[in-house]
Parts: sequence; C-alpha cells; structure tokens
Amino acid sequence: MKTVKVGDLSIGDGHESKVMSVLNMSEDSEYESSVHIDAEKAAAVVDEELVPAGADIIDIGLQSANPKYETKSPEYELERLKAAAEVIDNVESDTVFSIETRYAEVAEEAIQKGFHIINDVCGFADPEMRPTCEAYDVPVIKMASPPDLDRPGALKTVDDVFEALERGGVTDRTIVDPAFGGWYDRKTYEDNREMFRRLSEFRAFGCPILTATNREDFLGDLANQPETEDQLAASLAAAALEVDRGAHVIRTHDTRETYDVVQVVHALGRERISRTNPVNVTELSGVTRREMRRHFSVSDRTVNHPARASSLTFSVENLPDGATDTAEKIARLNDLPAAISDGTLVLSGTPQTFVDFLDDLPTDDPELASVADSIGASLERK
Repeated sequence: MKTVKVGDLSIGDGHESKVMSVLNMSEDSEYESSVHIDAEKAAAVVDEELVPAGADIIDIGLQSANPKYETKSPEYELERLKAAAEVIDNVESDTVFSIETRYAEVAEEAIQKGFHIINDVCGFADPEMRPTCEAYDVPVIKMASPPDLDRPGALKTVDDVFEALERGGVTDRTIVDPAFGGWYDRKTYEDNREMFRRLSEFRAFGCPILTATNREDFLGDLANQPETEDQLAASLAAAALEVDRGAHVIRTHDTRETYDVVQVVHALGRERISRTNPVNVTELSGVTRREMRRHFSVSDRTVNHPARASSLTFSVENLPDGATDTAEKIARLNDLPAAISDGTLVLSGTPQTFVDFLDDLPTDDPELASVADSIGASLERK
C-alpha cells in the first residue's frame, strides 16, 4: 500500500484516516450548508468552522457533479477557480486544499494557484489528466467513471467499478474513490450496498481509498430516512464501518461529527497498526478469500496454490528489497499466500500458517526480526 504524503499529512496504512470537508462554490450543490460563493466568507468558514472541527483536507467544488445538471465547460470552471484561489489566499489556517474537476487544464491552473490535490470525478476521462498530475507530482483522487466527461460515476456493478479504476492506470500518488451514490439511474441502492460490503477489495490497487457516502440515499433508505437532512446518523454509522474496513479519507459535509467517529474508531477499534521505524507492519481485519483473489488479480501476481480460509492479513512496508524477497519466498514455502505490490508485501492466511512462517524467518536480519515481532505480537492477542 502506497502512502500518499501531502505536506505534513500522510495518507495510507499505518496512519489515521483523514477527514475531507466539502466546500462548494457552485450554486447547483444539493447540500446548501456546504455552499459558499463569496471567497472571503468561504475562507472564514474554513478558519472558524471546518479546520477547528477536525478537517484535514478542504475539497472545493467548482460545479455540481450530479448527473441531473448539465455539464459545465472548462471555461466555466476556470472562471469559478478564480474565486476558489482567493479562498486559499484568505485562509490563515495551515491546511490542505483539493480541487474537484474533470478537466486537465483546470487541474493545471489549480495546481499553479496553490491547490495540493486534484479530485478527478471522471477518473482520467480527460487523457491529459494523468500526465498533468504526474508532471507536477501532485496527488490525484481517481473516482471510478466511464471514459466520458459527461457521465461521472455512471457504473453499476463492482466489476464495472474495478474496470474503470484499472482503465488508464494510476500514478504513484493516486487515491482511489469507488464512487458511491446516485451517479447512475441504473445503479440501485443494493448495488451501492454490495460495493460497500466489498469495500476492502479496493485495497487491491495498492492505493489509499477515499469514501464519499455522507448523506447518501442508499444509507438513508436502510434507516427509513428518505430526506437528506435526516440522514446524519446513518451516515456516521457508515463512516465508522468505512474506517474500520480501511478507508483512508472520509469525505463529508458533517465535519465535526465525522471527525469524532474517526477518533473513536481508531481508539477503540482492533489494534492493527504496528510502527517499527522504518518498517511498518499493519494487520488488516476481516480480509476474505475473495478480497485476496482480487488483490492477486489486480496486482498481476498469482499464487501457485489456492488460498486456505484466510483469516489474517498483514501488509509490510519499507522493507529493503532483499528482505522483502526473502520473506515472500519463505511465505510460499509455508503455503502462506503472498504478493508484492509497489514494494509492499501482503501476506494472508490462517494463524497456523503464520506460526510456521515466523518459525522459518531469519531473526539475524533486524528488519525481518521486527516483522516477526510485530506479527508475533498480533498472534499472541488471538
């Protein structure tokens, strides 16, 4: 799993989930409380409300991505960008700003005006978006979408979403967004719920995951709350599950409440993070065989044997290449499914296969010894 660093923020495994607060500069937004057209007033909201409430990232939207509205042109967004840039100029807080756009030319202008992250709601439908983000070495959020600038998020099944995220690849600083919600009239509430249940499968890309389910109707329907203003409780319940299942960024209109959820889940959830500088070992909870098959498929690495009822999964980051290769070979010798993706070693199996693996791991190597200690400590808790 890559760690995406933005200033002092580290986004990825081994770090607390980040809260992304929404600030819309488009009058078309469905959620009126997040709309702030005047730049000075918007900056005051950031300084006096959003940052004190726990926002790590401020996401500014230039047009509504809701499919019921006509798509605005790059020229429209560039004009709105002037006011968005004034927000950054007027904000006193040291915070991270992302800009929501689908156009590479708008992204480039935003980067030059001081935005730190590009939030691409059309998932590289603009063929220049990925090279632009790579040229400026900025993080980019890739939302699952067909290759169509007028149809953000218009996908139905989990497999459709995976195909969309794989299309065009990812950069070294990509955060993936599965595109929950009502982007597509053929996507049902149950389609969204199935994707939610399988959220952990999106770890297969080796990128941090962003979720945006705040006040979505597929959650409100479960609680018999069809009105947006009544869907806070359902949204917070979902946010807790998202954090527990490995979401790294939670996008929300309810900053304070979502921040509180993140803090509670990290404090009381399963003890999954073991930091041993420079090696990070992270226990991933609730990983199923299907998720591991997806991981191996996307990372284009196939084990030579079927995974056996995987009940424990760990990711190991920052191991030297030689130590990573050694650990992978020993894992395979012990029938412990293993895969390497972008330098991260992922191991998944039963407690007994991990015990056998640790018995054979050389402890004279300090990095491998720290891996053994971290995994061993987790096994002791079982």
